[in-house]
Amino acid sequence: MIRASWLPLLLCAFAGPLCAQTAAVPAHASSTTVTLAPVTVTGVQPGPSLWKVSRGGHVLWVLGTLTPLPKRMQWRSARVERALAQSQQLLEVPTAQLKLDTDAAGKLLLLPSAYGTRMNLDDATLQQLLPPPAYAHWQALQHQYGVHGWGSAHWRPIVAALELYKAALAQAELTDSDEVAHAVEKLARRHDVKRTPVEYQVVIAHPRDAAETIRETRPQDIDCLQQTMDAVSRGMGLLATRANAWSAGDLAALRDTSPEAHDGACVVATMNADFERQLDVHDLPARIDAAWLDAAQQALTRNATSFAMLPMDKLLSPDGPLARLEAEGYAVQSPDEADP
Repeated sequence: MIRASWLPLLLCAFAGPLCAQTAAVPAHASSTTVTLAPVTVTGVQPGPSLWKVSRGGHVLWVLGTLTPLPKRMQWRSARVERALAQSQQLLEVPTAQLKLDTDAAGKLLLLPSAYGTRMNLDDATLQQLLPPPAYAHWQALQHQYGVHGWGSAHWRPIVAALELYKAALAQAELTDSDEVAHAVEKLARRHDVKRTPVEYQVVIAHPRDAAETIRETRPQDIDCLQQTMDAVSRGMGLLATRANAWSAGDLAALRDTSPEAHDGACVVATMNADFERQLDVHDLPARIDAAWLDAAQQALTRNATSFAMLPMDKLLSPDGPLARLEAEGYAVQSPDEADP
């Protein structure tokens, strides 16, 4: 059984929750390399406050998570610990579990999310696949950020985009680690709170051929690499802004930048499209949302107080899980309105 974290999608498990949120830029943008040094916060930070979902005297506190975050930040929230200590149950970050039939397991070739198919299957090079200006841009950024590895000349464009993104994060003092989720789970153990995984199980009997999927998605791979290169060249300012806003609990700044973050998340979106196509699974994000909603409603019925974690953009979405709970008659208060 393969367990894949969904933060917000399947691909967020392989390098910590890699939820790329780069600003969208035109593919034809200039290839001039610009070095910007966004300043990220350091030291102990409280993070955002909590959403409150309630009905009939039962309460569910929800913490919005975000990646990347400042590498040197230490997260410590008295609000979270107080709410968690009062809870009877912690709903962990929602995930997908892939259960493969014996025959299917032999056929499934995991895509770059698990560092499986990193190379172009037809032995093509990036130089052959990219237009000359884009390849020159790649070479410049590859040198600037030290993006090298075995067979890098033959990397799939989406793998090159991923490696560049990770290197740019490191240089901007940002990290995709899931330390906040781990810290919450540690607090749950300290206060003897029952931890409940929220999982949607996907049974895969007939995965599609990985080579076919890679060929079909190559144009999207190339476009995503170009977007990533242009975003990195413009600096990692949007990511630093969002990371700092989360650290300081600045919900207004997170709301302001949420649409831009969605528009540019091409690394995650492209690899998720590959993954879903290969598994021949449709609407998986909606299915995982439904699994979380079911777990949340059970917790609200069973417990006086419960605690849960969800990606911040899910909480901010006008049609996200909390909006659906509100539509079903639950009272939902944002951190602006409620504190534990």
